[in-house]
Amino acid sequence: MRSCPATPPRAKTLRSFLDKVESQYGKARRVWVMDRGVPTEEVLAEMRAPDPPVRYLVGTPKGRLTRLEKQLVDKPWRKAREGVEVKLLPQDDELYVYAQSADRLAKERAMRRRQLKWLWARLTKLAAMDVSTKERPMKLGAARSKAPSAWRLVDVALDENTGALSFALNRDKLRAARRREGRYLLRSNLTESDPALIWHYYIQLVAVEEAFKTLKGDLAIRPIFHHDERRIEAHIFVAFLAYCLQVTLTRRLHGLVPGLTARSALAKFTAVQMIDVHLPTTDGREIILTRTTEPEPELRLLLDRINLALPAQPP
Repeated sequence: MRSCPATPPRAKTLRSFLDKVESQYGKARRVWVMDRGVPTEEVLAEMRAPDPPVRYLVGTPKGRLTRLEKQLVDKPWRKAREGVEVKLLPQDDELYVYAQSADRLAKERAMRRRQLKWLWARLTKLAAMDVSTKERPMKLGAARSKAPSAWRLVDVALDENTGALSFALNRDKLRAARRREGRYLLRSNLTESDPALIWHYYIQLVAVEEAFKTLKGDLAIRPIFHHDERRIEAHIFVAFLAYCLQVTLTRRLHGLVPGLTARSALAKFTAVQMIDVHLPTTDGREIILTRTTEPEPELRLLLDRINLALPAQPP
Protein backbone atom coordinates (compact mmCIF):
# COMPACT_ATOMS: atom_id res chain seq x y z
CA MET A 1 0.00 0.00 0.00
CA ARG A 2 1.33 3.44 -0.93
CA SER A 3 0.65 6.28 1.48
CA CYS A 4 -0.67 9.57 0.16
CA PRO A 5 1.33 12.74 0.86
CA ALA A 6 0.00 14.95 3.62
CA THR A 7 0.03 17.98 1.35
CA PRO A 8 -1.32 17.72 -2.21
CA PRO A 9 1.31 18.51 -4.90
CA ARG A 10 -0.76 21.35 -6.34
CA ALA A 11 -0.88 22.99 -2.88
CA LYS A 12 2.92 22.89 -2.65
CA THR A 13 3.24 24.26 -6.18
CA LEU A 14 0.86 27.14 -5.46
CA ARG A 15 2.62 28.02 -2.19
CA SER A 16 6.02 28.07 -3.87
CA PHE A 17 4.64 30.20 -6.70
CA LEU A 18 3.15 32.75 -4.29
CA ASP A 19 6.44 32.91 -2.37
CA LYS A 20 8.44 33.30 -5.59
CA VAL A 21 6.32 36.22 -6.85
CA GLU A 22 6.51 37.97 -3.48
CA SER A 23 10.29 37.52 -3.18
CA GLN A 24 10.86 38.71 -6.76
CA TYR A 25 8.47 41.67 -6.87
CA GLY A 26 7.98 42.48 -3.18
CA LYS A 27 4.87 42.58 -1.06
CA ALA A 28 1.84 44.36 -2.46
CA ARG A 29 -1.94 44.36 -2.17
CA ARG A 30 -2.35 41.84 -4.95
CA VAL A 31 -5.54 39.99 -5.75
CA TRP A 32 -4.89 36.39 -6.77
CA VAL A 33 -7.52 35.33 -9.30
CA MET A 34 -7.54 31.54 -9.71
CA ASP A 35 -9.55 28.82 -11.38
CA ARG A 36 -11.53 26.53 -9.10
CA GLY A 37 -9.14 23.59 -9.53
CA VAL A 38 -6.01 25.46 -8.40
CA PRO A 39 -6.21 26.16 -4.63
CA THR A 40 -7.17 23.70 -1.90
CA GLU A 41 -9.22 24.59 1.17
CA GLU A 42 -6.01 24.41 3.21
CA VAL A 43 -4.25 26.94 0.97
CA LEU A 44 -7.22 29.31 1.03
CA ALA A 45 -7.25 29.13 4.85
CA GLU A 46 -3.54 30.02 4.87
CA MET A 47 -4.22 32.98 2.58
CA ARG A 48 -6.90 34.27 4.96
CA ALA A 49 -4.76 33.80 8.09
CA PRO A 50 -2.16 36.66 7.84
CA ASP A 51 -2.90 40.23 8.84
CA PRO A 52 -3.53 41.68 6.33
CA PRO A 53 -4.71 38.55 4.51
CA VAL A 54 -3.60 37.51 1.03
CA ARG A 55 -6.55 38.55 -1.14
CA TYR A 56 -8.02 36.08 -3.61
CA LEU A 57 -10.93 35.52 -5.98
CA VAL A 58 -11.45 31.92 -7.02
CA GLY A 59 -14.00 29.91 -8.96
CA THR A 60 -16.14 27.52 -6.94
CA PRO A 61 -17.39 24.01 -7.80
CA LYS A 62 -21.13 23.71 -8.41
CA GLY A 63 -21.43 21.32 -5.48
CA ARG A 64 -21.00 24.27 -3.12
CA LEU A 65 -23.63 26.17 -5.08
CA THR A 66 -26.12 23.43 -4.17
CA ARG A 67 -25.48 24.04 -0.47
CA LEU A 68 -25.80 27.83 -0.79
CA GLU A 69 -28.70 27.96 -3.23
CA LYS A 70 -31.40 28.47 -0.59
CA GLN A 71 -29.50 31.36 0.99
CA LEU A 72 -28.96 33.00 -2.38
CA VAL A 73 -32.61 32.90 -3.44
CA ASP A 74 -33.65 35.90 -1.32
CA LYS A 75 -30.61 38.01 -2.20
CA PRO A 76 -31.26 40.82 -4.70
CA TRP A 77 -29.52 40.92 -8.07
CA ARG A 78 -27.04 43.78 -8.46
CA LYS A 79 -25.79 45.02 -11.82
CA ALA A 80 -22.04 44.53 -12.35
CA ARG A 81 -21.95 45.63 -15.98
CA GLU A 82 -24.20 45.51 -19.04
CA GLY A 83 -25.57 41.98 -19.32
CA VAL A 84 -24.04 40.79 -16.02
CA GLU A 85 -25.74 40.65 -12.61
CA VAL A 86 -24.46 39.29 -9.29
CA LYS A 87 -25.70 38.31 -5.85
CA LEU A 88 -23.37 38.78 -2.87
CA LEU A 89 -23.44 36.43 0.13
CA PRO A 90 -21.02 37.10 3.03
CA GLN A 91 -20.24 33.90 4.96
CA ASP A 92 -17.39 32.65 7.20
CA ASP A 93 -14.93 35.50 6.47
CA GLU A 94 -15.55 35.10 2.76
CA LEU A 95 -17.77 36.69 0.16
CA TYR A 96 -19.60 34.42 -2.26
CA VAL A 97 -20.40 36.00 -5.62
CA TYR A 98 -23.20 34.37 -7.62
CA ALA A 99 -23.07 35.78 -11.16
CA GLN A 100 -25.24 35.42 -14.23
CA SER A 101 -24.21 36.52 -17.71
CA ALA A 102 -26.58 36.95 -20.65
CA ASP A 103 -23.84 36.07 -23.16
CA ARG A 104 -22.79 33.00 -21.22
CA LEU A 105 -26.43 31.93 -20.86
CA ALA A 106 -26.96 32.06 -24.62
CA LYS A 107 -23.74 30.13 -25.27
CA GLU A 108 -24.36 27.37 -22.71
CA ARG A 109 -28.01 26.99 -23.71
CA ALA A 110 -27.07 26.62 -27.38
CA MET A 111 -24.42 24.02 -26.50
CA ARG A 112 -26.88 22.05 -24.36
CA ARG A 113 -29.57 22.08 -27.05
CA ARG A 114 -27.08 20.98 -29.71
CA GLN A 115 -25.81 18.09 -27.57
CA LEU A 116 -29.30 17.00 -26.55
CA LYS A 117 -30.55 17.07 -30.14
CA TRP A 118 -27.64 14.91 -31.29
CA LEU A 119 -28.00 12.47 -28.38
CA TRP A 120 -31.75 12.08 -28.87
CA ALA A 121 -31.26 11.28 -32.56
CA ARG A 122 -28.48 8.82 -31.71
CA LEU A 123 -30.55 7.03 -29.05
CA THR A 124 -33.49 6.80 -31.44
CA LYS A 125 -31.22 5.21 -34.02
CA LEU A 126 -29.71 2.80 -31.48
CA ALA A 127 -33.16 1.76 -30.25
CA ALA A 128 -34.12 0.73 -33.79
CA MET A 129 -30.76 -0.87 -34.55
CA ASP A 130 -30.51 -4.67 -34.67
CA VAL A 131 -27.37 -5.31 -32.59
CA SER A 132 -26.35 -7.88 -30.00
CA THR A 133 -26.94 -7.35 -26.29
CA LYS A 134 -23.16 -7.07 -25.79
CA GLU A 135 -22.62 -4.52 -28.54
CA ARG A 136 -25.43 -2.14 -27.56
CA PRO A 137 -23.85 -1.04 -24.22
CA MET A 138 -20.62 -0.23 -26.06
CA LYS A 139 -22.48 2.00 -28.50
CA LEU A 140 -24.28 3.66 -25.60
CA GLY A 141 -20.93 4.29 -23.91
CA ALA A 142 -19.63 5.97 -27.06
CA ALA A 143 -22.73 8.19 -27.22
CA ARG A 144 -22.33 9.09 -23.55
CA SER A 145 -18.69 10.11 -23.99
CA LYS A 146 -19.57 12.31 -26.97
CA ALA A 147 -22.46 14.13 -25.24
CA PRO A 148 -21.81 13.89 -21.47
CA SER A 149 -23.78 17.00 -20.49
CA ALA A 150 -26.87 15.92 -22.42
CA TRP A 151 -26.54 12.34 -21.14
CA ARG A 152 -27.17 13.52 -17.58
CA LEU A 153 -30.56 14.87 -18.67
CA VAL A 154 -31.82 11.60 -20.14
CA ASP A 155 -32.90 8.42 -18.32
CA VAL A 156 -31.62 5.45 -20.33
CA ALA A 157 -32.58 1.84 -19.58
CA LEU A 158 -31.72 -1.54 -21.14
CA ASP A 159 -33.97 -4.55 -20.71
CA GLU A 160 -31.88 -7.33 -19.15
CA ASN A 161 -33.68 -10.09 -21.04
CA THR A 162 -34.30 -8.64 -24.50
CA GLY A 163 -31.66 -5.90 -24.57
CA ALA A 164 -34.33 -3.43 -25.73
CA LEU A 165 -33.36 0.21 -25.28
CA SER A 166 -35.71 2.78 -23.78
CA PHE A 167 -35.04 6.39 -22.90
CA ALA A 168 -36.91 9.45 -21.66
CA LEU A 169 -36.11 13.07 -20.92
CA ASN A 170 -35.69 13.80 -17.20
CA ARG A 171 -37.58 17.07 -16.96
CA ASP A 172 -36.58 17.74 -13.33
CA LYS A 173 -32.90 17.57 -14.26
CA LEU A 174 -33.56 19.69 -17.33
CA ARG A 175 -35.24 22.39 -15.22
CA ALA A 176 -32.33 22.33 -12.76
CA ALA A 177 -29.83 22.63 -15.63
CA ARG A 178 -31.75 25.56 -17.14
CA ARG A 179 -31.70 27.38 -13.79
CA ARG A 180 -27.90 27.19 -13.66
CA GLU A 181 -27.07 27.92 -17.29
CA GLY A 182 -25.13 31.15 -17.63
CA ARG A 183 -24.54 31.26 -13.86
CA TYR A 184 -21.47 30.50 -11.78
CA LEU A 185 -20.24 30.92 -8.23
CA LEU A 186 -17.08 32.74 -7.10
CA ARG A 187 -15.65 33.08 -3.60
CA SER A 188 -13.32 35.70 -2.24
CA ASN A 189 -11.95 37.25 0.94
CA LEU A 190 -12.16 40.72 -0.61
CA THR A 191 -13.81 43.24 1.68
CA GLU A 192 -15.02 45.29 -1.28
CA SER A 193 -18.65 44.66 -2.12
CA ASP A 194 -18.64 46.61 -5.39
CA PRO A 195 -19.91 44.11 -8.00
CA ALA A 196 -18.24 45.96 -10.87
CA LEU A 197 -14.83 45.73 -9.19
CA ILE A 198 -15.19 42.03 -8.43
CA TRP A 199 -16.30 41.37 -11.98
CA HIS A 200 -13.31 43.33 -13.30
CA TYR A 201 -10.96 41.05 -11.34
CA TYR A 202 -12.63 37.91 -12.65
CA ILE A 203 -12.58 39.09 -16.27
CA GLN A 204 -8.78 39.30 -16.02
CA LEU A 205 -8.69 35.53 -15.43
CA VAL A 206 -10.87 34.99 -18.51
CA ALA A 207 -8.48 37.16 -20.55
CA VAL A 208 -5.43 35.19 -19.36
CA GLU A 209 -7.12 31.87 -20.17
CA GLU A 210 -8.00 33.15 -23.65
CA ALA A 211 -4.37 34.21 -24.14
CA PHE A 212 -3.11 30.72 -23.29
CA LYS A 213 -5.75 29.22 -25.59
CA THR A 214 -4.53 31.44 -28.42
CA LEU A 215 -0.86 30.65 -27.80
CA LYS A 216 -1.38 26.89 -27.57
CA GLY A 217 -4.09 26.62 -30.24
CA ASP A 218 -4.02 29.29 -32.91
CA LEU A 219 -0.29 30.02 -32.70
CA ALA A 220 0.74 26.42 -31.85
CA ILE A 221 3.49 27.40 -29.42
CA ARG A 222 3.58 23.77 -28.33
CA PRO A 223 5.16 21.31 -28.74
CA ILE A 224 8.69 22.74 -28.57
CA PHE A 225 11.36 20.31 -29.80
CA HIS A 226 14.40 22.57 -29.34
CA HIS A 227 17.20 21.36 -27.08
CA ASP A 228 19.07 24.65 -26.82
CA GLU A 229 17.79 27.18 -24.30
CA ARG A 230 18.38 30.13 -26.65
CA ARG A 231 16.32 28.43 -29.37
CA ILE A 232 13.50 27.79 -26.91
CA GLU A 233 13.51 31.44 -25.86
CA ALA A 234 13.56 32.53 -29.51
CA HIS A 235 10.61 30.22 -30.25
CA ILE A 236 8.58 31.71 -27.39
CA PHE A 237 9.60 35.25 -28.37
CA VAL A 238 8.36 34.78 -31.94
CA ALA A 239 5.13 33.27 -30.61
CA PHE A 240 4.72 36.25 -28.28
CA LEU A 241 5.17 38.67 -31.20
CA ALA A 242 2.53 36.74 -33.11
CA TYR A 243 0.24 36.99 -30.08
CA CYS A 244 0.80 40.77 -29.97
CA LEU A 245 -0.27 40.98 -33.61
CA GLN A 246 -3.34 38.90 -32.85
CA VAL A 247 -4.29 41.16 -29.93
CA THR A 248 -3.81 44.20 -32.18
CA LEU A 249 -6.11 42.65 -34.76
CA THR A 250 -8.67 41.88 -32.04
CA ARG A 251 -8.68 45.50 -30.84
CA ARG A 252 -9.00 46.79 -34.38
CA LEU A 253 -11.88 44.44 -35.13
CA HIS A 254 -13.60 45.46 -31.90
CA GLY A 255 -13.79 49.06 -33.04
CA LEU A 256 -14.55 48.47 -36.72
CA VAL A 257 -16.36 45.12 -36.90
CA PRO A 258 -17.93 44.44 -33.47
CA GLY A 259 -18.69 40.79 -32.81
CA LEU A 260 -16.03 39.37 -35.15
CA THR A 261 -13.13 37.64 -33.40
CA ALA A 262 -9.55 37.56 -34.64
CA ARG A 263 -9.87 33.78 -34.98
CA SER A 264 -12.86 34.16 -37.32
CA ALA A 265 -11.21 36.94 -39.32
CA LEU A 266 -8.05 34.91 -39.89
CA ALA A 267 -10.16 31.94 -40.98
CA LYS A 268 -11.77 34.15 -43.64
CA PHE A 269 -8.37 35.34 -44.84
CA THR A 270 -7.20 31.75 -45.45
CA ALA A 271 -9.28 31.83 -48.66
CA VAL A 272 -6.80 34.34 -50.12
CA GLN A 273 -3.91 32.60 -51.86
CA MET A 274 -0.84 33.90 -53.66
CA ILE A 275 0.73 32.04 -56.57
CA ASP A 276 3.57 32.62 -59.01
CA VAL A 277 2.67 32.27 -62.70
CA HIS A 278 5.65 31.16 -64.83
CA LEU A 279 5.47 32.23 -68.51
CA PRO A 280 8.19 30.90 -70.84
CA THR A 281 9.36 33.21 -73.64
CA THR A 282 10.45 32.36 -77.19
CA ASP A 283 14.07 33.22 -76.42
CA GLY A 284 14.33 30.67 -73.56
CA ARG A 285 13.77 33.04 -70.65
CA GLU A 286 10.92 32.94 -68.13
CA ILE A 287 8.61 35.65 -66.81
CA ILE A 288 7.32 35.19 -63.26
CA LEU A 289 4.14 37.05 -62.29
CA THR A 290 2.82 36.98 -58.73
CA ARG A 291 -0.96 36.77 -58.61
CA THR A 292 -3.44 36.75 -55.69
CA THR A 293 -6.91 35.25 -55.73
CA GLU A 294 -9.80 37.67 -55.88
CA PRO A 295 -11.54 37.92 -52.49
CA GLU A 296 -15.12 36.72 -52.10
CA PRO A 297 -17.78 39.42 -51.48
CA GLU A 298 -17.87 38.69 -47.73
CA LEU A 299 -14.09 39.04 -47.43
CA ARG A 300 -14.09 42.17 -49.62
CA LEU A 301 -16.60 43.71 -47.23
CA LEU A 302 -14.37 42.83 -44.27
CA LEU A 303 -11.36 44.41 -45.97
CA ASP A 304 -13.34 47.59 -46.53
CA ARG A 305 -14.51 47.72 -42.91
CA ILE A 306 -10.98 47.38 -41.48
CA ASN A 307 -9.46 49.71 -44.09
CA LEU A 308 -7.10 47.15 -45.63
CA ALA A 309 -6.36 46.56 -49.30
CA LEU A 310 -4.68 43.61 -50.98
CA PRO A 311 -1.53 44.35 -53.02
CA ALA A 312 -2.22 45.53 -56.55
CA GLN A 313 -2.14 42.80 -59.15
CA PRO A 314 0.76 43.00 -61.63
CA PRO A 315 -0.19 43.81 -65.24
